[in-house]
Amino acid sequence: MRHKLEDVRLLAPIIPRSKVIGVGRNFVEHAHELGNEVPAQPLLFLKPNTAVVGPNDPVVLPEFSEEVSFEAELCVVIGRICKDVPEDRADDVIFGYTCGNDLTARDVQKTDLQWTRAKGFDTSAPLGPWIETDLDTEDLQIQGRLNGEVRQDGSTSQMIRGVRELVSVVSQAFTLLPGDVIMTGTPAGVGLVKEGDRFEVEIEGIGRLSNPIVRR
Repeated sequence: MRHKLEDVRLLAPIIPRSKVIGVGRNFVEHAHELGNEVPAQPLLFLKPNTAVVGPNDPVVLPEFSEEVSFEAELCVVIGRICKDVPEDRADDVIFGYTCGNDLTARDVQKTDLQWTRAKGFDTSAPLGPWIETDLDTEDLQIQGRLNGEVRQDGSTSQMIRGVRELVSVVSQAFTLLPGDVIMTGTPAGVGLVKEGDRFEVEIEGIGRLSNPIVRR
């Protein structure tokens, strides 16, 4: 049975079985805009699956932060259990791709010795609107819009490490399970969100992910 998109509510297209893996500073200009050097090795971190929400679900600003920022990202959805995947076999373990927003509590990121609280709070990983299973990720436009204004406008071609390399590197550190998600990094232009804002991630070939920002 088919339904019109406007007649249904989209949920997060995947709730990872075990983990969301983030990749920090994978775009040169983004690393530099925050005063950081490009890491010699991939900078990996984890978000719990409780951070995941879907299209139009509210992002709830945590009480412990006053500086939460947006990060528009291409996300890779793993399709099969795997470990130590060679780059040339990465396509065999990828189920598809979706849009993501790696929301980050910048003030907490600066003061904590690790990033778990800053990047793993509830609702900090919107995913959607769906999973695209047939996509060439070499040169896709990634845009982030705050209240309709373009703030991020980059391409996957600017990634320091591409999708296949990231899948290989991440799988060396963690056994990947079906439904696990790798967030591949964000272009330059990140900024803060506040209560009442709406942030949209749009990726060429996938679609648009939109979420309102609230504080409770």
